[in-house]
Amino acid sequence: VDSPHSGRHYPADFGHALPFSVMRRAEDAWVDELFGDAARFGASFLAAEFARAYVDPNRHEHDMDADLVDGPLPAHARPTYRSEWGLGVVRRLLGAREPIYDRPLTVDEIHRRLDAYHRPYHETLGRMLDGAHRRAGCVYHLNVHSMLSKSRGRPRPDFVLSDRDGETSGPAFTGFVRATLERMGYSVAINDPFKGAEIVKRYGQPADGRHSLQIEIRRGLYMDERAVEKSDGFEALRSTMGALVEEVAGFARKGLAR
Repeated sequence: VDSPHSGRHYPADFGHALPFSVMRRAEDAWVDELFGDAARFGASFLAAEFARAYVDPNRHEHDMDADLVDGPLPAHARPTYRSEWGLGVVRRLLGAREPIYDRPLTVDEIHRRLDAYHRPYHETLGRMLDGAHRRAGCVYHLNVHSMLSKSRGRPRPDFVLSDRDGETSGPAFTGFVRATLERMGYSVAINDPFKGAEIVKRYGQPADGRHSLQIEIRRGLYMDERAVEKSDGFEALRSTMGALVEEVAGFARKGLAR
């Protein structure tokens, strides 16, 4: 299990112009705590401590924003639609298109963030997944996030599971997680509106026994989204996410037995 966006450490050189209370809305706040019991059920667990708005491990390191960088992009940069929207490996915008900075960033600043946080996160996650695959011949990976409860005024389901239309997880695993959550009483969507981003794309290879599934949790289930405060539903959901990990661990053990 990995939680790349729940970090609450804002490095001293961040230099964001928006108030800290606004910056916190970019966090997948407390998702690391929701899955904090994962190790009790035999799962490895990794959580980023750094803020995702500082540098985002769920973006490719070359996904750089030309409108954020002071001067030309480096030759290795490969901007995507996400960086064009201000949501690249280092964010330019937050929320309703609010600029995070009152100045451009240098390429050296971005590279320092990649060296200090982004690359070490992926090196650690890669070692964990490779080690499990080497020991067992397969690995089941949950990449966990939270999402706004509404989009353009329309309510979202309780959970969205994303496997890039079957590219990063076998249908049996995705289907099992969906059925488990629905049995628990939650509404679940598959690949809508999220297909899955860099982490599951990078590590999910179901033909090789590497199953990576992105999970988005509706924030209204456990927090006050605007105030970024836990709600009365937090402890119940934490217990439920522990039960989900326990179910997934059982699914993995049965698969190994077969």
